Amino acid sequence: MELREKYQIPNHAVITIAGTVGVGKSTLTRALAKALHFRASFEKVDTNPYLEKFYSDFKRWSFHLQIYFLAERFKEQKKMFEYGGGFIQDRSIYEDTGIFAQMHYEKGNMSAVDFETYTNLFDAMVMTPYFPHPDLMIYLEGKLENILERIKKRGRSMEQDTPVEYWIEMQRRYEQWIDSFHACPVLRLNIDEYDLFEHEDAVEPIVERIGYMLAQAASVKK
Repeated sequence: MELREKYQIPNHAVITIAGTVGVGKSTLTRALAKALHFRASFEKVDTNPYLEKFYSDFKRWSFHLQIYFLAERFKEQKKMFEYGGGFIQDRSIYEDTGIFAQMHYEKGNMSAVDFETYTNLFDAMVMTPYFPHPDLMIYLEGKLENILERIKKRGRSMEQDTPVEYWIEMQRRYEQWIDSFHACPVLRLNIDEYDLFEHEDAVEPIVERIGYMLAQAASVKK
């Protein structure tokens, strides 16, 4: 019996994965897409025209980067639902405003005018009854030292050159943000308990928990 059938995961489900840089979102996306026979939707890092520039000059490029991400994620989220669901998504659209734009504004990397423009645009596009929200968010969390080790292993130069203080700040903001997130149900997973790098079969207990959460959410809607 396939895992999707075994744990009664709807064919049309859209599941998004959130968490700080290096926590294992892409790994979990691939594992769940394979286990459930869903499509995988990945964050477009290699084709992003602003990302490398941003890491070299936060203040100059933060607004450009956030607008680019907002447009790309909005298009991707609409596409997933137009296809009829059946997607695992690597990183959510909600993190852009709740963490990244807010952080750069507070640190002086984005002006008050740019931040207001960005948040107004985000609210008009996303925070409406017409925008299709995911059925479930999986929030990945773990010890900072393990996350830093994963960042080191994947070897992206723009991340290697980023001060450790940036990643500490990022993790703290993620922890604050997820506690107040209510756009869809949230399943929290600790990467130290479900290590897909070392144990591929760890995906089944995750699927089981997903099935339970989706069933609970469906019963509330009735």
